[in-house]
Amino acid sequence: MAVIDFFDKGWASAPTAVAYRTVDEAWTYDDAGRMSCRIAHALLREGITKETPVAVLSPNAPLAWICVLGIWRSGAAWVPLNPGSPAADNAALIERFDVELILYDTSLADDVAAIEAAYPRVRAFALDTSTDTAVSNSWIGDAPDTPVDVVYNLNDVVALMPTGGTTGFPKGVMNTHRSLSVMVVHQMLALSYDDGEPIVNLVAAPMTHTAGLLTLQTTARGGTVAIIERAAPDLILDAISEFGVTDLFLPPTVVYRLLDVLEHRDADTSSLRYLLYGAAPMSVDKLRAGVNRLGSVFLQLYGQVEAPAGIAFLRPSEHLVGGELAPDDRLSSCGRPYPLVSLRVVDPITDLPVAPGTTGEICVRGDLVMKGYYKDPEKTAEAIVDGWLHTGDLGHLDETGYLHLTDRRKDLIITGGFNVYPNEVEQVIWTHPSVEDCAVVGAPDDDWGERVTAVVELKPNHTVDAEELIALCRQKLGGVRTPKRVFFVDSLPRSVNGKVLKKDVRAQFWADSGRAI
Repeated sequence: MAVIDFFDKGWASAPTAVAYRTVDEAWTYDDAGRMSCRIAHALLREGITKETPVAVLSPNAPLAWICVLGIWRSGAAWVPLNPGSPAADNAALIERFDVELILYDTSLADDVAAIEAAYPRVRAFALDTSTDTAVSNSWIGDAPDTPVDVVYNLNDVVALMPTGGTTGFPKGVMNTHRSLSVMVVHQMLALSYDDGEPIVNLVAAPMTHTAGLLTLQTTARGGTVAIIERAAPDLILDAISEFGVTDLFLPPTVVYRLLDVLEHRDADTSSLRYLLYGAAPMSVDKLRAGVNRLGSVFLQLYGQVEAPAGIAFLRPSEHLVGGELAPDDRLSSCGRPYPLVSLRVVDPITDLPVAPGTTGEICVRGDLVMKGYYKDPEKTAEAIVDGWLHTGDLGHLDETGYLHLTDRRKDLIITGGFNVYPNEVEQVIWTHPSVEDCAVVGAPDDDWGERVTAVVELKPNHTVDAEELIALCRQKLGGVRTPKRVFFVDSLPRSVNGKVLKKDVRAQFWADSGRAI
């Protein structure tokens, strides 16, 4: 299927139903579908051809996502730009990915003006996302609101998406109709709904990343996508109650803050069927607290931009065993692989599969996998070998087929010749009731090579000293994996998508060392 077909299925089945809404506006499927057609015609009139990179720069808003639909309908490739990123970072992506045209919200006009000045070849058209009409979007003009005459090929690139940038400058991941279609099918299998059952997906995290793509399974079924501008816990809880939200995606950091807020306020979350979490490791302790507070609604997604949101999943029912919370080794797993991917764990040196329980690099194969990295054949060849995507993640499969993610290969700490996986240490630190979040990295050490170091963010109005956390880790982990130093910060550095930027945490310790390992 072409990726636009998933929206069109909902449009055909429920034209008068609400497809997208906020507190202030609502777009029916017919409204959104016709507008996406007008946008597609306008792009084609501007000379945009198949696979041409077209960027959208906007806060979360229905019209911004309808622009993505219009880009797909025209056959062009969507380049997501995050409004929370520095303007210079977005400009670098525009240059690196050869973006020809930007559709932007008027609130970001200054950023776009600077981009246009630096890159005169780039055309930019403003959107006014505060209105549900095309009156203020004059670039669309008299473009017809009927489908365009474009033939789609499943291998056409429809999304040129930057990698997370947690370990270096983002690469451009080329996802196709084929790879995104498999992602949507996987989510429709994971989030089961009966015919006629209300479906309301809440977009709180940036639509420029996973949260936007996860709307496709909702509109394919004729459901409603409710959109809020940012992932603030109080706004999320209000939206769940007001819109009757049935599913939403949040990174772990936001889940932690949501649980903190629920300690001090009541909220009606009875409509919630699925709280999807992913993009970073989740504290098992906080996951237990979440299930106890919100019920059996948590669903873990494991994937990456190169295999979007669909490598493995842990169903809500799998968080329980015999009606009770599952043991730690189940809750800390990523679940089992989705049905339309093959997965194996290989030795990082020999590239041969390893036995269950043995740590190696996680590799996946199937139609979910990206086409490659944009204009980077060397990196593509490193990542995809004989059809297998080497994810860069370390982990193991247990005897029952559950996947356990240990860490990123690049995050591995080698101290005194021993391998230390930061996530193992972070899981212990997260158990302390005063800890909001933490990042464990290797710092330079003349004797050990690297010194296990923890950087900790505390909950508001909580205190704990370094010695207490070190003692906790020593009791649970032994001497080698115990942090030698603990530093406290007001806030850990995070990407605009909520991931802790370990490269930034690590860099502060290595800046004056004269070496990187």
